[in-house]
Amino acid sequence: MTEKNKNLDENVKKAASSISNEAKETLENTKHKASEFADTAKEKTTEFVEDAKEIFEEAKGKVNELLSDENIEKVKHKAEDYSEIAKQKTSEFTEDAKETFEDIKEKGSELAGEAAEHLADFAEDAKEELTDIKEKSKSFLQRLFKK
Repeated sequence: MTEKNKNLDENVKKAASSISNEAKETLENTKHKASEFADTAKEKTTEFVEDAKEIFEEAKGKVNELLSDENIEKVKHKAEDYSEIAKQKTSEFTEDAKETFEDIKEKGSELAGEAAEHLADFAEDAKEELTDIKEKSKSFLQRLFKK
């Protein structure tokens, strides 16, 4: 009878441990995916900025080749204006990407936290159920063997 109780206790502990481990794995997977998404967003942002700079520089070079000396100063001034606008837009884009990453990270953490909470509740409920089953089995076996 005591051996059965020990086995039931061990099974309850194993089940709770297994559920806890699954919750931890889920949390780690979510964090990993959010990190991968952030890395991808950073890479794409960097590529976009670099490409925009290259295109702008090429266009600026072509314009300089085509214009006469008297118009070059006007075009340079315009190019500087556009360059500032491009820098501002790039900064805004980068800031938006950072905010998006932070939102994703926050949502991922919330999701993982909720998953862990639900799994912990499930483990606790399972433990209670197994304890009830153990007590009922014990009572049943005692009544069975007393008769």
